[in-house]
Amino acid sequence: MSPFTGSAAPTPAWRHLRVDRADGVATVTLARPEKLNALTFGAYADLRDLLAELSREKSVRALVLAGEGRGFCSGGDVDEIIGATLSLDTAGLLDFNRMTGQVVRALRECPFPVIAAVHGVAAGAGAVLALAADFRVADPGARFVFLFTRVGLSGGDMGAAYLLPRVVGLGHATRLLMLGDPVRAPEAERIGLVSEVAEEGRADETAHALAHRIADGPALAHAQTKALLTAELDMPLSAAIELDATTQALLMTGGDYAEFHASFAERRPPQWNRR
Repeated sequence: MSPFTGSAAPTPAWRHLRVDRADGVATVTLARPEKLNALTFGAYADLRDLLAELSREKSVRALVLAGEGRGFCSGGDVDEIIGATLSLDTAGLLDFNRMTGQVVRALRECPFPVIAAVHGVAAGAGAVLALAADFRVADPGARFVFLFTRVGLSGGDMGAAYLLPRVVGLGHATRLLMLGDPVRAPEAERIGLVSEVAEEGRADETAHALAHRIADGPALAHAQTKALLTAELDMPLSAAIELDATTQALLMTGGDYAEFHASFAERRPPQWNRR
């Protein structure tokens, strides 16, 4: 993501999200608890635009995506999205579906790790938002439901058919996307969907601890690692090795690499400067 901006000022407030920043960590909270943080057209658009803005902020080194209230996100709002899409023509439907995909692409391409803090339900689009994160930290009672086929749509929504097999394997992905059955945190951890099961009621706290650990580390190295993980999913080995070599050669000219050597020689912790 280019750091260069046009004349527009950063958005001072977001209608559908709560955004907090502290010590290199941005926390983005879906803030519609009375509807289990069900997504609206505006919420999707805010997420898309916010991720673009945060990607240009050099101060953000990790992001926590959370949900307020009883659950993470129940998916698209039945009235404000599902009902409304019935009146859209094909062009409008295509615009909407492309927008939801842009949110997932932004989560995968932003230059900092994203940690989803999941409690309660992550259903439909909410499950895909968590899937698109780099880490998923869940309460023991959390559950993931890819319920698109249960509303008469393809299970391959918002990139789910691309991402999920790469996270849990084709067999598990077929079961989850085809049948739409809920998967609770212990099973989700077993199949690789969840990175860590937190203690009860502490998913947000655990996710923030991980985010601060990442933010205190070498941000440029983290950003390039994330970029390579995404880029190399569909590369042949020879191309991936060449991309790795090019990336490492560039990072070896940076200040963080030299700082590690200096700190090792001086027997002190490194002071990472994202250089």
